Amino acid sequence: MKYIGEFIFLLVLWVLLTWSLEPAQLIVGAVVSIIIIGLVGDVFLMQPQRAFNPRRVFWFIVYIPFLLWYILLANLDVAYRVIHPNLPIRPGIVKIKTTLKTPMAKTFLANSITLTPGTLTVDIIDDVLYVHWIFIKGKDMEDWTKAIIGRFEPILRRIFE
Repeated sequence: MKYIGEFIFLLVLWVLLTWSLEPAQLIVGAVVSIIIIGLVGDVFLMQPQRAFNPRRVFWFIVYIPFLLWYILLANLDVAYRVIHPNLPIRPGIVKIKTTLKTPMAKTFLANSITLTPGTLTVDIIDDVLYVHWIFIKGKDMEDWTKAIIGRFEPILRRIFE
């Protein structure tokens, strides 16, 4: 049943992107949808009906501009560091702990961290993320966790858990 829902979703997405209901386009869309489901069907949500919960959709819509704002701030911070004559960087890999439990939530968190310039998620092991950071602030895991994921985690928890 999950795969049928995924197929319908992908086919509708195909129609919206191609903006065509020609039979040839629909056949190609169906074939592409089947191939995608065959390759990465298990990566999609385990409970797809939860994705259409209005509360989750609302928080996802709130999350997009929130993430874009922090991407802009991080871009300005990295640009400042590059232009500054002393190049104020203190790079390193920090270990941060997340309270998110679902794999999809952790993936979104890791991608959100990676999308903000100056940080890059290197690995996720259980509830611990290893993040390369251009300028390490703080002294311990609590400081690093608060600085890097403290702003993303509450919203992602409302979306995915």
